[in-house]
Amino acid sequence: MPTVVVTGSEGLVGTALTDALRGAGYAVRGLDLRAAGAARGDTRVAADVARAVDGADGVVHLAAVSRVVWGERDPDACWATNVGGTDNVVAACVTATEAPWLVFVSSREVYGQATRLPVDEDAPLAPMNVYGRSKVEGERRVDSARSAGHRTAIVRLANVYGSIGDHDDRVVPAFARAALAGRTLRVDGAEHTFDFTYIDDAVEGLMRVIERVSIGVPLPPIHLLPGRAVTLGELASLAIELAGTQAQVVVGPPRSYDVARFVGDPRRAERLLGGWRAKVSVREGLGRLIAAYRAAAGEP
Repeated sequence: MPTVVVTGSEGLVGTALTDALRGAGYAVRGLDLRAAGAARGDTRVAADVARAVDGADGVVHLAAVSRVVWGERDPDACWATNVGGTDNVVAACVTATEAPWLVFVSSREVYGQATRLPVDEDAPLAPMNVYGRSKVEGERRVDSARSAGHRTAIVRLANVYGSIGDHDDRVVPAFARAALAGRTLRVDGAEHTFDFTYIDDAVEGLMRVIERVSIGVPLPPIHLLPGRAVTLGELASLAIELAGTQAQVVVGPPRSYDVARFVGDPRRAERLLGGWRAKVSVREGLGRLIAAYRAAAGEP
C-alpha cells in the first residue's frame, strides 16, 4: 500500500483529497497545524516535515497561507509558510533515502493580471500580490528538484469551493451563507471575472496527476479548472436565486491587490490526464453547497 503525505491535510482540498486517496487504497499521513495526534505539525519546522516524509512514497504539498488577503495583512507569515515551508518539503523529499515524488499545488494567482484570456500554462508569471509571489517562488523550488532528477508536478488551481468546512469569508461560502440568511451580499468588484472549480473536480484531477507522477510520467504545469467565466456579480445573483431569499447585493470598489479577471485554459489537463474535465457547473456546485448549509442547520 503506497503511503502519501498530504500537507495542509485539514484544509478544503486536503480533507477531500485525503478521503479520495484512502478510498483508492493509499495510506495517508496528514501534516497540518490544525490536526490532532501524529498528523499535527508545521511545514515551517524542518523536523516536522522530515518526520512526516520519512519512508513515504509521495507528497502532495498543499499547506499554505492560502488567502490573498491574509498574505497582504501579514506578508512575513505568508512568505515563511509558503516559501520556507516549501523549502522544507523539497529538502525532505530530495534527501530521503528513497526519494518520494512531489506534487506542488499552486494557484492561478501566479499569472497576476493576464493580458489575454483564456490563460494557458505557458503564459508569463507576473503575480501582483504577496500570495502570488510566494507561489511563484514555491514553483521555482520544485522546478529545481525536478532539474536534479526528482519526480515532481505542479498543479495550478482556481477558486476551489464546495464544502461547508471552508473558510466562511471566502467568496463562494460567504455569498452562499449570506444569501441563505437573507443578509446583504457585499461584492467588491462586481465585474471581476473568474473560474470557479468544484472540489470534486479538483480532487479528481489531482488523483490523475498523482497516478502519473508516481510512475515517473513527466508533466508540465497543469491547470485544474473549468475554463468558464463567471463574474462576482453573477455569482452573487445566482446565490440569491438558489437560496430563494430576498437578500440584496451591495457593490463596493475592488481591492488594489486583487486580480480583476482570470479564466484558464483546461485543454492541457484534458490532453495529459486521460480526458479530465471539470464536470460540475457553478450553478450545480453552488446549489450543492447551499443544500449542505441547509442540512447542517437542520432546515428542509
